[in-house]
Amino acid sequence: MPLYELHDDGLRRHDVAGFAALGIYERADLQRLLRDDIAVLGSDLLVIAEEFGNWEDSRRRIDLLALDKTGHLVVIELKRTDDGGHMELQALRYAAMVSTMRFEDVVSTYESHLNRIHSGPGVDARTRLLGWLDAADADEAPVVSSDVRIVLVAANFSREVTTTVLWLNRFDGMDVRCVRLVPYEIDSRVLLDIQQVIPLPEAGDYQVRFGRKLAEQERSDSRDLTRYHIVVDGHASEDLNKRHAVRRMVQSLVDRGIPAAEIGGRLTPGRFRRLDGELHTEEDVRTALAEQYPGVTVDAWFTEYAIVEDGRTWILRRVWGRATEPTLIALSEAFPAAKVTFRQASSA
Repeated sequence: MPLYELHDDGLRRHDVAGFAALGIYERADLQRLLRDDIAVLGSDLLVIAEEFGNWEDSRRRIDLLALDKTGHLVVIELKRTDDGGHMELQALRYAAMVSTMRFEDVVSTYESHLNRIHSGPGVDARTRLLGWLDAADADEAPVVSSDVRIVLVAANFSREVTTTVLWLNRFDGMDVRCVRLVPYEIDSRVLLDIQQVIPLPEAGDYQVRFGRKLAEQERSDSRDLTRYHIVVDGHASEDLNKRHAVRRMVQSLVDRGIPAAEIGGRLTPGRFRRLDGELHTEEDVRTALAEQYPGVTVDAWFTEYAIVEDGRTWILRRVWGRATEPTLIALSEAFPAAKVTFRQASSA
């Protein structure tokens, strides 16, 4: 696959240069560069782990593990060789091993990755993931699909690899792609031609659209749409969705004289946050939240329903999902004297 440079007197040929001859290594060079600029493999990819191996055999590690916009994990395997070795078989094994990961597992994995590359804590992995999946305002935690995508990256691929990949892609739920990295050395500069060779980009666009449709269907089918009444002194509220049920429960307890700090002690850490100062407008609350908790997704919080108490301001997260009913139970049992309880709304 020579590269031709246009000159006035004709075409100048540049032959492919091998990675080994150029002194370019898989992990130290290619893997690091792709990790830091994963968009060259796909604009819908977010790297959540490098050298991931959360299983018994620590020698087996996924080069890069990513998450796409539709909630699919993506196993990225990298070889600098000209045939790809047996990378497709290795990647299939890895895909099977991560297929059982749930959203909380993804959060934990991504948090570890961020802490490592940023040399310490400080980035809210959960909030960043919810924003990535466009789920910051959802009632339920996002669904991580059990269908795992695979991206094979190599200088070239043997016929055995390409034949296997083409055969695998015939099956529902399979999305295996081959991306070729072709290096050239021109005037002491190293240029890299990056091409998706399987499937062809036109077919790949169709697969992305089809996969997004299936993922949206999977999320819709798994949603729990239970609604609740918050009951204060025997008087029931209108039926509320999960996020507003928790919010109403917290506000009702505050109205009945329960200190916000005591309520916060009964909630999952990180879901009821304290801001310094008494903030009486939503704009002030949003500004303070962004300043006091760098990296937080402001829209993921009930900034319009802030609770001001004793020189501080308290705000509640919007997303509760499966934690909704356990939270309502915990709050109603923790403060029985307040006479604030709940019940499920009729589904009729």
